[in-house]
Parts: sequence; structure tokens; C-alpha cells
Amino acid sequence: MDDARQPGRAYRGRRRAQAAHTRYAAVLTTAVVGAGIVALGVSTALPEPRNDLSLEASGNFDDVSVRGGTDRAGRSRTSNPMSNMPAPDVWILPMQRYTLTSFYGERWGRLHPGVDLGAPQGTPFTAVAAGKVILCGWNGGYGNNVMIDHGDGIVTVYGHASKLLCKEGQLVKAGDRIALTGNTGHSFGAHLHFEVREHDKPIEPLAFMRKHGVDIQKHTEAIYG
Repeated sequence: MDDARQPGRAYRGRRRAQAAHTRYAAVLTTAVVGAGIVALGVSTALPEPRNDLSLEASGNFDDVSVRGGTDRAGRSRTSNPMSNMPAPDVWILPMQRYTLTSFYGERWGRLHPGVDLGAPQGTPFTAVAAGKVILCGWNGGYGNNVMIDHGDGIVTVYGHASKLLCKEGQLVKAGDRIALTGNTGHSFGAHLHFEVREHDKPIEPLAFMRKHGVDIQKHTEAIYG
């Protein structure tokens, strides 16, 4: 297994070489100094299926709504354990060693709603920011899938995992491991499908992450700059 957080791995430029616990400490320190208090309102409501979504994402919205049900959505609206919890405004890469193999946009006549990060089977990947896991399980074309609600209508999506390391309802921080890369669902080779949704609609994730100090193409994170 390719451990993305192994110590002693050096980075050039703005990258860093430090152990996983040092990385976590840096995240917490930055959160205390610079973070605002964000009340994360969680809503699991997802849009109706779109015919122009890629085969990779097909069936995902139906599957979530059927398995989650109105009860789960209702509970999140009426009783949110994170509503009074301060969350650090820290964003990081989902993993360190990967190859960007596919971009957001049209693919085979349909929308590919995220980016694909190729990595060996079983490579750990992490939450890119603090939030609440609103889905952790099998999800149609996404295979083993994790979704994290970060508040303000922002949800990150992680698809095709070989193994899930979190559970629905769990509160996670930036850098917490949530799953291992795999080839489940509508996938061709081991990779992480990563996407960002704003108010239930997929948006271009590279630009969004750059606004939050993370450059997926350059493998850099502003917090460690």
C-alpha cells in the first residue's frame, strides 16, 4: 500500500517533508490562529438525476435519496450536532502521491463532474476540509463513495474506494483518512474520483480548491507554504 502520509518524504518548492502527526499539528495550529467560526448546516438533499452526467456518476442521486431517505434529511435539518461547533477553515490535498488523469468537463458526450487522481490500489486519501460525513457506502457508478458536507452548501465527493474508513454522521477534520483508493463502480483502473458540489450541483473543482489555497495540478497547499 502506498501510504500518502509516510514520514521522511521530501517535497520541492512549497511542499513539505514531515510526519503525519506534524502535518496534523500544523493543521490544528493554523486553524486556531486563522480560522473563523463556521456553523455547518448539513443537508443531504441531492438533485434529480441528470441525463448528461457521465456513466461514472450514473445512478448516484437516485441511490443516495433511496438509501438516505427523508428521515435522514429531516434529522439533519432539525438536529445538527455541528451547528454550534467551530470548524477550522483549512483545506488540503486529498492525497499526496497521485497523477491527475482526467479533468472536469465533457467526456464521451457527457459531463464528467470531477477530476480523477490516479494512484495505486489501496492508497489512503483524506478529507480535504472539516465537515460531516453524509454518505459512506455503495453509491451506483461511484462505487464505494464518501460525501462530506462542509457547510455553506459545499459538499466534497470521493468515489471508487476499495475500502471505507469512516461512517455516516462522523465529524472529520482536514487530513483525517476516510477511505482507500480502488476501482469500484464505473471505473477503469484504481483512482480517486474527486468532485465538489455547491448547492447540490457539481462545479469545477480545480478552481474551487485553488481559491482555498490548494493546487491539485501542482500538488501544493498554501497552508504549508
